[in-house]
Amino acid sequence: MDKELDTVGRFSDRAADYVRYRPTYPAEALDAILDGLGPPERLVAADVGAGTGISARLLGERGVRVIAVEPGEGMRHAAEPHPNVAWVAGRAEATGLGPQAVDLVLCAQSFHWFRTTDTLPEFARILKERGRLAITWNRRSTRDPFTSGYRQAIVDVGGEIVDETRTFDPAVISDSGLFSSPERRSFPNFQRLDLDGLIGRARSASYVPKSGAAGERLLNLLRSLHQRYDEGSGFVTLVYETEVFCSTRL
Repeated sequence: MDKELDTVGRFSDRAADYVRYRPTYPAEALDAILDGLGPPERLVAADVGAGTGISARLLGERGVRVIAVEPGEGMRHAAEPHPNVAWVAGRAEATGLGPQAVDLVLCAQSFHWFRTTDTLPEFARILKERGRLAITWNRRSTRDPFTSGYRQAIVDVGGEIVDETRTFDPAVISDSGLFSSPERRSFPNFQRLDLDGLIGRARSASYVPKSGAAGERLLNLLRSLHQRYDEGSGFVTLVYETEVFCSTRL
C-alpha cells in the first residue's frame, strides 16, 4: 500500500483521543516559527498534515489565516472550528493550493510521514518568494524517568514503529536545492495527565494497540507507571523537547 495512503488509515480510529490527549506546542515555539515574517494578521499559512488542528489553531490565535491541509476525513471532522482556520482535503505532495499562495508552510508532528522527493517541490510551489518552511516535533525526553518508562511501556507491547521514531536529517531540506539549510531551535514542553489522560495519550499514537491482549497489557503497564510516578494529585508529567526547524524558500 502507498505509504501516505496507509498513513491516513492509521489514524482513522484515533481522532477522539488525538483531540483530547495530544500535547500542544509552547508559545516560544510559535514565536520561533513566526519570527521575522511580519505582522501575523497579514500572513497566510498552510498547516500540512494538520491532524485535528492543534497547531493550526495556535497559528490562528496569533491572527494568521491558516489553511489546514489534512487527508483524513475523521481527523478533519474531529477538529474544533476556528474562525482563522479553513480545512482542505489535500496531501503533502498535492495540497490543492495555488502557486505562491502562502507565506508559511508548517509541518507539526507530520513531516516524517511524507515522501520528501514529492513533497518539497510542492511546498516550494505553494510558498511565496522567501517564504518559510517550518518543521516541528514534540520529542519525548530520554532523560526523564517517567517519560522513559512511558516509552518503554509502548515498546513492550509493540506500539512503536520506525516511522514514528526516525531521526530528522535537516540535510534532506537543503539537499533539495529548494530551501536554505534549516536552523534548529528547541524549547522545553510538559504535559500533565491523569490516568485516563495517560491512557488516551498512548492510544492517540497510530500503532499503539487499543484492544486484545496487547491492549490489556498496555493498560496494566500504564496503570502501574502512573501509580509509581503519581505526583500526589493524581497527575503525572510527560516531558518533551519541542524542536523547530526553519528554512527559507530559495
